Amino acid sequence: MKEIATDLSIEKGMALTDFLSVITDKAVHFAIQLAIAVAVFYIGRFIVRKINALIQRILVKRKVDPSIATFVKSATEIVLYFVLIIVVVGILGIETSSFIALFASAGVAVGMAMSGTLQNFAGGVLILTLRPYGVGDYIEAQGFAGTVKAIQMFHTIITTADNKTIIIPNGPLSNGSVNNYSKQSMRRVDWSVALAYGTDFARAKEAIADILATEPAVINTADQPVNIFLAALADSSINITVRAWVPSSEYWNVFFSVNEKIYARLPEQGFSFPFPQLDVHVVNPPS
Repeated sequence: MKEIATDLSIEKGMALTDFLSVITDKAVHFAIQLAIAVAVFYIGRFIVRKINALIQRILVKRKVDPSIATFVKSATEIVLYFVLIIVVVGILGIETSSFIALFASAGVAVGMAMSGTLQNFAGGVLILTLRPYGVGDYIEAQGFAGTVKAIQMFHTIITTADNKTIIIPNGPLSNGSVNNYSKQSMRRVDWSVALAYGTDFARAKEAIADILATEPAVINTADQPVNIFLAALADSSINITVRAWVPSSEYWNVFFSVNEKIYARLPEQGFSFPFPQLDVHVVNPPS
């Protein structure tokens, strides 16, 4: 009996030793795989960045439209990182075919849950195809106005006049109204000048025309003439409407400059700007 107990004890000791040996071997093997996977990930990330930089240089060299360039760069980066993740998963010993199938199944479920994101992707494709705006255009859409800095896979990035960065989903942009101020090379500037009753309109018209003549950006041709006309007889003033065509890039410069000159020069020539007045007549009741 003692010999049998001794043999069982020896067998248990050997089984425990073998178990620990197997666990140790697997732990060491996994640690090596993990170290290789981490190294491959960082090396792969470095390569992805280099490929993106190379693609960017090629697009710039071939003078590809900036709108398409930013979209291609964003799409390429996503695809390359997906391939890198598949490679790292394979190094860790996970079956890549099963992982891809699982990812595809999850993608369908996520796609159904993220229909808005897919809509934004489709919107980005439509924007690049139909070209309602491009990088560098000044647009107004979805309650925001600014210069387009990038058109990415899912969003369009604009910068406002006060240097705020606004990120707008491509879906609403492709389906909604977009006011592209940069689409046309020329824009019409409108002013409304209110002068007091009794003003000599012909002389006021001549004075305003002289002010516009000092602006080199103002266009005055047969096709795009300067128009100055009496628009309304208001309660306290006569309202003169002034219209002139300028290059789109000079719109605000001309608008503010002419405003300043009208305010400074018209009073010097005897014209007055009225303000709302109320005449009160007091009638003394009979005593």
